[in-house]
Amino acid sequence: MPGKIDESALDQLFRDARTHNGWSGEPVGEDLLRALWDLVKMGPTSANCSPARLVFVVSDAAKAKLKPCLMDGNVDKTMAAPVTVIIGQDLEFHEKLPELFPHTDARSWFAGNDALIRETAFRNASLQGAYLIMAARALGLDCGPMSGFDAAKVDAAFFAGTTVTANFLCNLGHGTTEGLFPRSPRLAFDDACRIV
Repeated sequence: MPGKIDESALDQLFRDARTHNGWSGEPVGEDLLRALWDLVKMGPTSANCSPARLVFVVSDAAKAKLKPCLMDGNVDKTMAAPVTVIIGQDLEFHEKLPELFPHTDARSWFAGNDALIRETAFRNASLQGAYLIMAARALGLDCGPMSGFDAAKVDAAFFAGTTVTANFLCNLGHGTTEGLFPRSPRLAFDDACRIV
């Protein structure tokens, strides 16, 4: 494995990266979205369960379906973003485990255990959503993740008739300084961490 990545990469991924609310008019093409997924899918999940299901909302028609699902404060920035990703979780992810984790019968760990399915799907789709943010930044995109939406409406509009439910949303594109808040404080190591 290579050593530590350089400081400029750490800046791009973490220190200088921000949650964007304003967007340039520069589009985000399908090739870039496919490259994004090719990175996201490589992040680890429990038993390689990979429950995240992504909907890239790009077209005017899809944006019109998404708009009434948003809290008022998220409408303008989401409608202006070139792409909004709906990060969902498939509650039948375990049906793909014979393919994704073939060396043991991992499907049987989940079949019939709805509580474990929901917990595992939510945790691991959230992880994959975080990988999406980091991969997008690595590819030169800015991100605006958010949870200000009506999940039931998103499910009805985008996941009706499926076993997928919405987790969170993330706007993608090339951000501007418009609506960019000053960086908020972060907890110090001693406030958030213990070494035992």
